[in-house]
Amino acid sequence: MTSRGTPSRFLTSVLRNGVGRYVCQLQRLTLTLSRDATSARGARDYIEEKVVDFARQNPGIVLYVCPKRSTIPTLEAEYLNGTVEVKTLTRKSADEIAEIIQLLANQSGLEIIRIRKPFHTDNPSIQGQWHPFTNKPSVINVQEIGQQCLSSPQK
Repeated sequence: MTSRGTPSRFLTSVLRNGVGRYVCQLQRLTLTLSRDATSARGARDYIEEKVVDFARQNPGIVLYVCPKRSTIPTLEAEYLNGTVEVKTLTRKSADEIAEIIQLLANQSGLEIIRIRKPFHTDNPSIQGQWHPFTNKPSVINVQEIGQQCLSSPQK
């Protein structure tokens, strides 16, 4: 928490993701719905039409379907860092549910907060940041002003 009242952090890579290869951060999806509730119709349509395609496109994500009587349809996403996110799917269509699931699959599991700086290191250099004049002689920066420039009027 900063003095501004909003949480912030430095930009980091989640579990060094992308250094060697990309690892999807979504570990498990649990879809809980009722077989006969009208509010779960879109969830049932998603299971009938699109769940197989999602499972084929994302083999690293485990998808559980839990039918329970008289429950609100929910989607629970568990990430590799231990974060659990629950979304309610009441009266959502199959296309809306597909968008929600794709959004959860593309996220890292970290909450979305303000980034303090675009760069950060845990081991800062004692030499400071490099710039184009770091190893150049300081004579380059000096400009000599002649007497004739000072005596003539500015135009």
